[in-house]
Amino acid sequence: MDILFVHGALVRDGQWWWRPTAELLEAETGIRSRSLALPSCGERPADGRDDVRIGSGAADGPGGADGPAATGLVADAAALRRALDEASGPGEVVVVAHSYGGTVVAEAGAHPAVAHLLLVSSYLPDVGQSQGAVMSGETDPVPLGDAGAGRLGLVGDLDAPWFGARFLQDSTPEQQREAFSRVVPQDAASFTTPTTRAGWQGVDSTYLVCADDRSTSVGLQREHAARATRSVELPTGHHPFTTRPDLVVEQLRAFA
Repeated sequence: MDILFVHGALVRDGQWWWRPTAELLEAETGIRSRSLALPSCGERPADGRDDVRIGSGAADGPGGADGPAATGLVADAAALRRALDEASGPGEVVVVAHSYGGTVVAEAGAHPAVAHLLLVSSYLPDVGQSQGAVMSGETDPVPLGDAGAGRLGLVGDLDAPWFGARFLQDSTPEQQREAFSRVVPQDAASFTTPTTRAGWQGVDSTYLVCADDRSTSVGLQREHAARATRSVELPTGHHPFTTRPDLVVEQLRAFA
């Protein structure tokens, strides 16, 4: 069994975000995991591939040179499909997706390697919905603005205490500082591109509602959790895999 983590929007270094859960899972079960690099956040896969093209099967993997380089959601979904293609066989991968990671799962579409989805405060858009459209229903949306070069980023009086209070209020000051150092702007196309698939459909899934989340409202989480096979509520903020890895590992042990 392979565990594949997909981090959320506007951050880099998924391995750091998932490390508390990954290390506890390996210590308790011996199961190792990996974290997906998201091109839209400026990350590159370990193999350095960044040649996904629009108009040449971009959602299914690297294409030829007959279209412009894919960006945003399309590039992220292609990266996920490439990672799933590396599985040893069907039903070998548990995908753990956080927040925007659920939209990446949606756009990646169905894949035979996926055995289960663990969705953490995730967005599960219907076909034709963009990440931005789903987020527009929030009464207290995360403040985003133009970051130049076709990117969006967090705006306002940004510092580690602000970020911690909004996203990691149940964490330590040191974790909050480390997390804030990993905040990055992201391709605007990640938020504006309508999905063409709904990869969360037809797959056994568990949705973790973060009851103390200050980023994604509990109401919106519950709305999307209703699309999963089952849901569990955790007494955590937006990043339980960082702040309460024991609760996430408990869920992973059930099917991993």
